[in-house]
Amino acid sequence: MTQNPVRFGLIGTGRIGQVHAASIAASPDAELAWVADPFIEGANSVAQRFGGTATASPEELIASGEIDAVLIASPTPTHVDLIEASISAGLPVLCEKPIDLDIARVDALRPLVASSGVPVALGFNRRFDPNHAAAQARVAAGEIGALEQLIIISRDPAAPPAEYIAVSGGIFRDMTIHDFDMARFFVSDIVSVTATGTRAFDPGAREHGDFDTATVTLTTSAGAVVTIINSRHSAVGYDQRIEAFGTKGMLQVGNVQSNTVTLSTADAVEARPAYPEFFLERYAAAYSNELTEFVKLVRGEASTSPTFEDGRAALVLADAAQRSATEGVAVQVQL
Repeated sequence: MTQNPVRFGLIGTGRIGQVHAASIAASPDAELAWVADPFIEGANSVAQRFGGTATASPEELIASGEIDAVLIASPTPTHVDLIEASISAGLPVLCEKPIDLDIARVDALRPLVASSGVPVALGFNRRFDPNHAAAQARVAAGEIGALEQLIIISRDPAAPPAEYIAVSGGIFRDMTIHDFDMARFFVSDIVSVTATGTRAFDPGAREHGDFDTATVTLTTSAGAVVTIINSRHSAVGYDQRIEAFGTKGMLQVGNVQSNTVTLSTADAVEARPAYPEFFLERYAAAYSNELTEFVKLVRGEASTSPTFEDGRAALVLADAAQRSATEGVAVQVQL
C-alpha cells in the first residue's frame, strides 16, 4: 500500500540545510512542508527552490500542525532547545551533529529523550556511505575474523575560516566527531582514548587554541585498536579512507574519484585525477540514504538511523580526546 510522503519541517537553511532540502525534494517518500530560519531570506530562498512555507520562527514551524518530522540543521547552540521543543510536540527529529558542545546540556536532555518515545536520530551521514556501510557489514559478518585494528583517515581539503574555528568547539568536536561515530559503527566497546594534536600550518587554529593536525588512538575492552588520522588540509583533495584488519584478512575502503581514467606519459605513469574537493561530492549518496532510513524511523519501521545515544557517545569521545591532547594523558571512558 502506498504511504503518504513524510512532511518535513526544516530548521536552518545554511549549506547543510540546503543539502537536506535537496534530499527531501528528491525523495518520493518525503515532502518539504515548512522551512524556518531567523534569516528569512534564506528560508524564502529554500522554500522557493524546494517547496514549503517559509518562516523566521522555528517555534511556528513546530506548532504548525502541518509536519510529521523535524530536521534540525541550525547552528549547534540551538540544537538542544529545538530537540526538546520537537519532542514536546511529539515530532520525530533528525538533528545534525553534534547535539551540543557541552556534555552537561546533552545529559540534561537525555532523560526526556529516553522517556518520551519520540524518535531522535543524529546526522552521522557517513554510516550511510555505500562503501563504508559495506565494509562494516562484512566485518560484522566475520569475513576478516576478529577485528584487531581499524584505521580511519579523514583529511579536509582546506582549513575553515578562523571565525568558524572560534565557535566550532575544536577539531575533535567538529571534525573528528564523525570519525568517532565511524569507530563506534565498527566497534562498540571503546574504553580508552589517547590523542595528540599539533598546530602545524593553520593560523586560525593557533589563534583560537585549536589543532589543525591530530591523531587519536581508541582501545576496546577486547584489545582492538582504532587509529584516527586527521588533518585540516590535503593537497590531494578530500581524503577519506578506512582499513579494517582482522585475524583472517583485511578490508580497505579507498577514496572515491570523479572518473577512472588514467594518464601515462614520459613524466608520469597511470596518473589519476585528484580526489573530490568537497564533502558533498564524496557523500552525496550518504545523505540520500540517511534520509531514507530516517523516514523508516518516522513510520515506525526498522531503521539503522544513529540515535541520540550515538550522538552522546561521540561527544564523550571528543571531550576525552580534547583532554588527552591538552593534558598529555590517556583518558578512560564509559559509554
